[in-house]
Formats: sequence, structure tokens, C-alpha cells
Amino acid sequence: MRYAQGGGFTAAEQQRRERLRLKAAELFAGDEKNASIARTLRVSERSVERWRRSWRQGGAQALHSKGPPSLPRLSQAQFARLEQDLEQGPLACGFADQRWTLMRIKTLIGRRFHIGYTVQGVWRLLRRNGWSCQRPARRAIERDDAAIEVWKKEVWPTVEKPRRPAAPGSASRTNQARG
Repeated sequence: MRYAQGGGFTAAEQQRRERLRLKAAELFAGDEKNASIARTLRVSERSVERWRRSWRQGGAQALHSKGPPSLPRLSQAQFARLEQDLEQGPLACGFADQRWTLMRIKTLIGRRFHIGYTVQGVWRLLRRNGWSCQRPARRAIERDDAAIEVWKKEVWPTVEKPRRPAAPGSASRTNQARG
């Protein structure tokens, strides 16, 4: 899996990729071609080209993992507290209705932990921790699903115009005769 829950490589995947890059460094020293290395390591040639460029500039040391691009700003304990707040609902957290939006969660994080996030950063934080987007279906209060099903099964077939049979000699009939 390339990105775990949309949040970048896992620690195990980072180590695996680092081992691949170091194996590539051994093959670079043996003067193998990029295409051959890519096939051997089952990676793209572009990755091998990028690794070779880094290897030329800094040796095998340049191919070591640099770790995650940034550390999460919320600790696990803080995120657990945020989850508790989310489960209590927006009303309990001082919002006007029962809808969580990314902007509201951003505001909640700012209030609780004094940490600034962008709306996109909140989305990534939630996705990384297993949350998903759920949009409420907008439906009329008067909607009667049972009546709709009855209408689709009984009324619609009588209202729907029947298909006109193809005329003799029409293109559809001649194509059927040839096929």
C-alpha cells in the first residue's frame, strides 16, 4: 500500500524503501543499468534515476531515509481527546447544530489545544486516523419511501411509453440480418 490512510508511508514501509535504495546503491557500484536495477528491485526507472543522482552526489548515505516529512502536531493523547469531543457532538462543543464540518473541527482543535491547522490539514489528520467523510442526504421531510417504491413498480411502467418496434428494412433490422 502506497499511503496508509492517506497519511504517507508507514514506518515499516519507510524501512523497506530504504533497504531498496541501499540495495540499489550496491548495484550502482557494480555499474548496472537503471532498467536492470528497476526490474530487479521492482520499482520504476524514474525512481532508480533519482536514487542514482542522489548516490552520485552523496554516496549511500544520501539514500538513507530522512523520516516522515513532518511530525504530527497532535499527540495520540490529544487526538483521543479530540475523538471524545467529536463523539459528544457539535452541540456539546458549543456549535449551533448537529453537523461536524472540517471548519468546525479546525476551530475545536484551536480552542482545545491551541494548535493551528488548515482545513486540508484537518482532513488529512482525520483520514490518517481512520475517519471518513460522510455527507448527509438532503431529503424532503414529506418524503415517503414506501409510496415512491409503489409508484416505481406499479405506476411508472404504465406511464412509460413502450418502445416502438423497428420498421421493416430499417438499419437495425438489416444489421441483425447480416450479423
